[in-house]
Amino acid sequence: VQLQASGGGLVQAGGSLRLSCAASGRTFSSYRMGWFRQAPGKEREFVAAITRSGGSTYYADSVKGRFTISRDNAKNTVYLQMDSLKPEDTAVYYCAAGEVSGRHQSDFSSWGQGTQVTVSS
Repeated sequence: VQLQASGGGLVQAGGSLRLSCAASGRTFSSYRMGWFRQAPGKEREFVAAITRSGGSTYYADSVKGRFTISRDNAKNTVYLQMDSLKPEDTAVYYCAAGEVSGRHQSDFSSWGQGTQVTVSS
């Protein structure tokens, strides 16, 4: 599956952004989807994941209650709604697709190109 992330940008602290990730290729609904992020000088980290049907979601503690992952299987798209953004949320955000459960990068087999999110204080 090929993934294309979009929606990043510059926002003030406390603001919101919605990231989108459009998928093409094999059946989108057969994949678990996730979002990861990588800040400058840091390791890539798990942000959120959603099951194939969208019935279950999982979040990193650092974003729980502020970010919401969702998907539209009819549109082959996964979203990340980010509210109450903080400067520490500044990173390149990547969407990923996988066939097994888990929060590790190795649990995801396909990756998008990343979209920059910058939160100013």
